[in-house]
Amino acid sequence: MFADASLITRDGVELISRVWRPSGDGPWPALLMRQPYGKSIASTVTLPHPDWWCSHGFVVVVQDVRGQGESGGRFKGFSQEAHDTADTLTWLRNRPEVNGRIGMYGFSYQGLTQLLAPSDCPPPDCLAPAMCGLHERDHWSCDGNAHWWHLGLGWGLQLASLQAKKRGDHSAWEEMRRSLEDGSYLREGMSMLERHDPDGMALRWLKQTPEQDSDWIHHSIPQRWLQQPMLLLGGWWDPHLRGVIALAEQARAVGGRPELHIGPATHLQWWSESSALLLNFFQRHLISPPSDSAGREREDDIVVWLWDQVSESWCGPNGLNPASSTHSSQTSSQPSSEQRWHFCSRGLACFDPEEGQIITAAADSAGKVVIVHDPWRPVPAIGGHLSPSAGPCDRASLDRRSDVAVFSSETLKGALHLNGKPKLKLRVCADQPGFDLCVALSRLPLNTNTVQQLSTGMLRVRGQAALELCERELELQPLHAMFEPGDRLRLSIAGAAWPAIAINPGQPAIACRAPSADCRVISIELHLEMAQLWMLPLLAPQH
Repeated sequence: MFADASLITRDGVELISRVWRPSGDGPWPALLMRQPYGKSIASTVTLPHPDWWCSHGFVVVVQDVRGQGESGGRFKGFSQEAHDTADTLTWLRNRPEVNGRIGMYGFSYQGLTQLLAPSDCPPPDCLAPAMCGLHERDHWSCDGNAHWWHLGLGWGLQLASLQAKKRGDHSAWEEMRRSLEDGSYLREGMSMLERHDPDGMALRWLKQTPEQDSDWIHHSIPQRWLQQPMLLLGGWWDPHLRGVIALAEQARAVGGRPELHIGPATHLQWWSESSALLLNFFQRHLISPPSDSAGREREDDIVVWLWDQVSESWCGPNGLNPASSTHSSQTSSQPSSEQRWHFCSRGLACFDPEEGQIITAAADSAGKVVIVHDPWRPVPAIGGHLSPSAGPCDRASLDRRSDVAVFSSETLKGALHLNGKPKLKLRVCADQPGFDLCVALSRLPLNTNTVQQLSTGMLRVRGQAALELCERELELQPLHAMFEPGDRLRLSIAGAAWPAIAINPGQPAIACRAPSADCRVISIELHLEMAQLWMLPLLAPQH
């Protein structure tokens, strides 16, 4: 059963929560979620309904954040949440049906509301933030100096539509909803946000310059909260994965021991066992809390479980080399020194899928490839962590385009284990003052014609620097994949990933947006001497 309840914050704003209670007599431990999408939804797009949690002995409280749903005040995004989280925890601890033990849960915005609090606020007993991070640029809105176009506009219009509904502006709601249905948001989304939500957080992000890190907000979390039991959930095809990994690193640096699980998930499609994983975590820490020593792993380590994108099985806990990659001439891979790959081509890597090569000898790295990006027919984004079709995919059709440079390795004689963050370095220039590098790392399975895309990344360069031939670096989405003997490795490079990323017009005075008559054809030169690909650790080493 459920009932709505209200609290008055320190500045006099009323926040409305829906409270679900188990049957029988309490008090019980509580699970708290604070979210902007309507408390009755309760994040059931990815998480079980509150009734399910109640059946396992938890009070569930889902709150409309300030300015959303039935709560009062003005919605201002992340900056409003710290004090409201603190006030809500104080209110919840004093409710008669709650036994004093509180866990927080939720993903995305609901993940960040778990992390923001004043430094003097007592933490909850445990937290389970999924698919979120603390840096508004790196974890919420940009990759490689480029805004998330499809995601940024879509999410901004969703929040703006909720605001329009709250103030009774049904015509604005209809306009924004229709644009999402027919795809016109990709072209008209900015103007709609400027009209209907001019002070919105998403619009502010889209107007900020990604190159200026100092202009972006990097939220902080109290150290005591990082030291609490924490379950971190991420997905290989989720745009916030870097934020989840950064949270694990930050917690470990101050003595926390979070559990990190990265699974076969996009932002809205999770793996089926995730509900049981969350339940087990809350039962351990809220119903039967362990003693200081019971059930703990090594004190200097954290628990890490990773889903292998090739074998489609879990690896862990900590049964992996967190450094980078392992390679062997035998079926079972053995640790090696840091593996680096290099590239060569005689200039036809955009036309012959077998001409561009990935090689292991740096001395043989040579050649130049020219990619011609035509904004009339930009290379589309498929799969990965940013596209409208996020997730695993076969990119074979993209790799056959003449505006995609393709480099493939020889057949692997042994297993190859890639674990971490792929990093690419090569010398690049363009004939216009602006270009994009949109990169994919893939597996070519033995005896098939498929190209299994594993990771994507990008780099945007604008201004006169784009005309200069110099070394550029970009980092791809983290991955975990055990290649089998007979497989091959492939790297693909294009000048666009539309509409995941807005089109670079090739002239800095024009904004990066949808294709327009102002967008120029751009020739991008890849100089392969000294080019290399390697893996950074998934988690930064502790010092």
